[in-house]
Amino acid sequence: MSIVLSDRVNRVAPSPTMAVSAKANELRAAGHDIINLGVGEPDFDTPAHIKAAAMKALEAGDTKYSPVDGTKAVKQAIVDKFQRENQLSYALDEVMLSVGAKQVCYNACQALLNPGDEAIVPAPYWVSYPAMVQLAGAEPVVVHTTIAEHFKMTAEQLKKAITPKTKLLFLNSPSNPSGMVYTKAELKALADVLLANPQVLILTDDMYEHIYCHNQPFANIVNVEPKLRDRTLVVNGVSKAYAMTGWRVGYVGAHPDIIKAMKKVQSQSTSGACSLAQAATVEALNGDQTCIKDMLAAFKQRHALVFKGLSEIDGVTVLPSEGTFYSFPDFSQVIARLEGIENDLAFATYLLEKAGVALVPGSAFGAPGCMRLSFAASDEQLTDAMSRLQKVCA
Repeated sequence: MSIVLSDRVNRVAPSPTMAVSAKANELRAAGHDIINLGVGEPDFDTPAHIKAAAMKALEAGDTKYSPVDGTKAVKQAIVDKFQRENQLSYALDEVMLSVGAKQVCYNACQALLNPGDEAIVPAPYWVSYPAMVQLAGAEPVVVHTTIAEHFKMTAEQLKKAITPKTKLLFLNSPSNPSGMVYTKAELKALADVLLANPQVLILTDDMYEHIYCHNQPFANIVNVEPKLRDRTLVVNGVSKAYAMTGWRVGYVGAHPDIIKAMKKVQSQSTSGACSLAQAATVEALNGDQTCIKDMLAAFKQRHALVFKGLSEIDGVTVLPSEGTFYSFPDFSQVIARLEGIENDLAFATYLLEKAGVALVPGSAFGAPGCMRLSFAASDEQLTDAMSRLQKVCA
C-alpha cells in the first residue's frame, strides 16, 4: 500500500540535533565510548525546591486538566517575572503558558502566518524556526551572517530582506547555536528599521536570558524600543535556566489579540500543559534564584576550558560565547584538508566514528562548515573531548 503524505510534512526535515543524539546513543549502546556534546540541555538536576513544589501539588491531588493558557497562579508568576526582571508590564490576558517554548513558537506561526507570507530568519538559527514557518504554509527568508560579523544580522541586512510579504521576524539573543548576544545599540538599529515597517511582527526568543555572560545587562528589542511592544512576542521558558527541559514549559507575553489567537491554536492541539509542571514553574519563577547563579558559574568555567581547547586546533576559528552553553566554531579549514570529507555532515559522522565525539553540523542551523558544541557536560568529559578533537583534526 502506498501512503501519500501531506505536502507540508514533506517540506520539512527531522530535527538534526535529535538525529545526532540518536546516532550517539546507538553507538554507545553498541559499546562505543561516546561523548555526546550535541544535546542542548543542562546536565544539572532540577533544583530540589522546584521538584518539591511538584511533589506537593501531586500529593494535593493537583492532577486534573488545567486551563488552556495556564493556571492563574502560573500566569501571575509569569507577569511578575516579566515586570521584575525585564521591566515589561503585562496583564493576565497578555501571557500564556505552553508545552515548551517550541510550542509557543509553533502556535505563533500557526496564528500569524498565511500561505504567501514571509518570515525573516537570521542564520545561524535554531533548527525549528524555518520548519515552523513552512508548516504554517509561509516562506522562511534566511538572512545569512558570518563569523566575521559575529553571526549577527545588521540593520542593513534586515532592511534588504523586508518585502511587502514580510509578516514576522525571529530574533534569538543569546543565540542558539552561536552563543552571540545583540548589544543594545545593535537592537536599536534593528528596531529603527522595524519602526519604518509596521506590518512586521517580532518574535524575540529569550530562552537563554539567564545563561548570559555579556558585559552589558540583558535586554531584548522591546527594552530598547518600547514602541514595538504591541508588535512583539516575548518568548521564554524554564527549561535552560532551571534545568527543567523534560518538564516542557514555555511562556510568552504579547498583545491580547495575539494571545487569544495562540490560545485558540493550543486548544485544538495540546490544550494546557501538565498541571504538576505548572506548579513547579510557579516555584521556579517565584522561589530562590541561587540555582541560576550556581549553574552559570559552572558554565563559565566550562566555556573557558572549551574555548581554550578549540583555539588550539589548527584551522579552527572560534569566538568566545557571550551566552548559552554552546560554542559554534568554524571547522571549514579542517574539513577542507580531510580526504574524503566533503562537508560538515560527513565531518560530524567522521568525529563520531574516529573520535567518539558527537557534535551537530552547522548546516542544520544554516551555517555550513561550523559545528555546534554543547559544553553542558562535566569538566572531565569536556577535557577528554577537546583532546580527542585535537588529535583527529591534527
